[in-house]
Amino acid sequence: MITGSTQILPGMLDLLILKAVSLQPEHGYGVLLRIGQLSGGALQIEQGALYPALYRLARRGWLTASWGISENHQRAKFYQLTTAGQRRLREETDAWESLAGAMATVLKARLEEA
Repeated sequence: MITGSTQILPGMLDLLILKAVSLQPEHGYGVLLRIGQLSGGALQIEQGALYPALYRLARRGWLTASWGISENHQRAKFYQLTTAGQRRLREETDAWESLAGAMATVLKARLEEA
């Protein structure tokens, strides 16, 4: 799913895409660049994983797609969050933050605390 040694957990790609598109409508390659930028280069999504995920999110009604012209004057499909997508982003963000908090608690545990 991504290059490098970092692995994406199931569902994480969808959350990353929803977040990237929530900032502004983006074409597919723009989503890749945005995720890379937001993660400081730590997350580099492969195109082979991105485009099926974009189509899946659109089928679920979380994204809409419309044709436009990219910054390099190429015709491209731009994705935008729907109201349902905004709701899903909030739900997934809450779930991820809860999981991350629980993981942090476990990783900070010491033998005497167990």
